[in-house]
Amino acid sequence: MPFISLILFRYIARRFLLWLIGLLALLVAVIILAETIELLRRAAGRPNVGFGLVVRMALLKTPATVQIALPFAVLAAGIGAYWQLTRFNELVVARTAGVSVWQFLLPAVSVVLVVSVLRVVLFDPVAAAMSGRFEALEANHLGRSGLITASVNGLWLRQVTEERQSIIHAERIIPEARELEGVTVLDFTPDDLLVERIDADSAFLEGGQWHLANAWVSRSSGGTFFEPAHSRPANLSFSDIIESFASPAGVSFWQLPRYVELLEAAGLPTVAHELRYQRLLATPLLLSSMVVMSAAFALRPARRGGVTMLIATGALTGFLLYFLSDVVQAMGLSGTIPVALAAWTPGGIVGMIGVALLLHLEDG
Repeated sequence: MPFISLILFRYIARRFLLWLIGLLALLVAVIILAETIELLRRAAGRPNVGFGLVVRMALLKTPATVQIALPFAVLAAGIGAYWQLTRFNELVVARTAGVSVWQFLLPAVSVVLVVSVLRVVLFDPVAAAMSGRFEALEANHLGRSGLITASVNGLWLRQVTEERQSIIHAERIIPEARELEGVTVLDFTPDDLLVERIDADSAFLEGGQWHLANAWVSRSSGGTFFEPAHSRPANLSFSDIIESFASPAGVSFWQLPRYVELLEAAGLPTVAHELRYQRLLATPLLLSSMVVMSAAFALRPARRGGVTMLIATGALTGFLLYFLSDVVQAMGLSGTIPVALAAWTPGGIVGMIGVALLLHLEDG
């Protein structure tokens, strides 16, 4: 069996890359429009949030959304490129020269492997930084009541109300007890002037109130006093704290391993971040599997008829398989199956189905 020529390799790779770039450009435009409309809806009634800020937030959120939709673009690009080559009988001529289906796949698979590496090592850190900036703007302008991050010094939680904003630091969080240990609270006016500092052994959140134990209260107006039990209003629940914790999308690929260690030291759950790390590692497998699946539906000779329906069926099947992967990932998040299995299974299943279909197509 002859090897695929370099000219044919470049030709197929170029066709696939052009389809992928075009679809990604269209996808980015649609995502920006959709995000802008959604943010405008959320910003309604907030005079301090202008159209320029909304567009800026939409642009900041777009890279993270594009990463989620990238497999769709790869699938559609593969179907479009291979269908076009088949329609004009270019692949038919190549097959008569002894070039196999597997060799047709090499150019597109090579392209997605390069795209996968660039996506993980270069694009993901940029997208994570932009996503983190979006979350900060969302907390400031669209009413997210808290934002929590982890560092080597513990946890930092930001709570915003109309009267003041509070920065809450805790050495450790105990989710099962709904309690923070080693707590320091800094209260600021809307003009960022410090008005009060509270140091407490622990803080318990219940009934819309922070209950601080053994609290020392220091006020900028003067005076420091001790309270065995100090209460203050809270506009969020304990589940809000966990959910508003810096999302996995806001942590880059290179920082995730260290970040997981910080979460474990702080007593916070790490499953979502571990799953994202494994999903990033599995990106080359998933995108390559999408190429195989697209080829399985697009390489059927046009003379057999029903090509349009076949391509539509292939696209629908690919989307269905991708959405069903969310079920597997949900099982990973819940601890039903190991995180690594949840991350690598979707790509493996899609790849095996695509290979089976191509074997049927190649061998008849």
